[in-house]
Amino acid sequence: MVVSNLLELGGAPVVLAAGKLVLFLSGVERDTLAHRASTASNTASNSRIQNAAPVYLNLLVMCAANFSGSHYPEALKFLAGAIAFFQGNGVFDHQNTPGMDPRLERLALNMENLSSQEMHSLWSIHGGRYLPSALFRVRLITLDSNIIHSRDPVIRQIETEATP
Repeated sequence: MVVSNLLELGGAPVVLAAGKLVLFLSGVERDTLAHRASTASNTASNSRIQNAAPVYLNLLVMCAANFSGSHYPEALKFLAGAIAFFQGNGVFDHQNTPGMDPRLERLALNMENLSSQEMHSLWSIHGGRYLPSALFRVRLITLDSNIIHSRDPVIRQIETEATP
């Protein structure tokens, strides 16, 4: 398995992708659920720190068997194995994937259903020739920049003047 484009910028096939199962990014979507925004506070410094809200993305990842001619049955075998793997391992987190980027909380993979028209459009974008493939939506990708937008003092006590 390789992570690669299928075609070079000029349209020629990527040599290292021939005869392999290829993973490539097919699209990126922003998850717009508003309830995910959060702020952090730091009481040790008597201030409240407001960070930029993390960005939640969904990635559309294509898994394609890039085999030709008499190797077509092998392509189907590799694709079936990949689908079985992702079906059995649908969630990746820091416990089962220790090397995962610490800015990511977890990744959840779901296989997507595409109509014939959607499949045609997708493969037209990626060079026009269909390969045995499965499209997965990778959810809950959190990219937190840790950029501080503001630091506000925390009010601990309100002093009031007594009026006679």
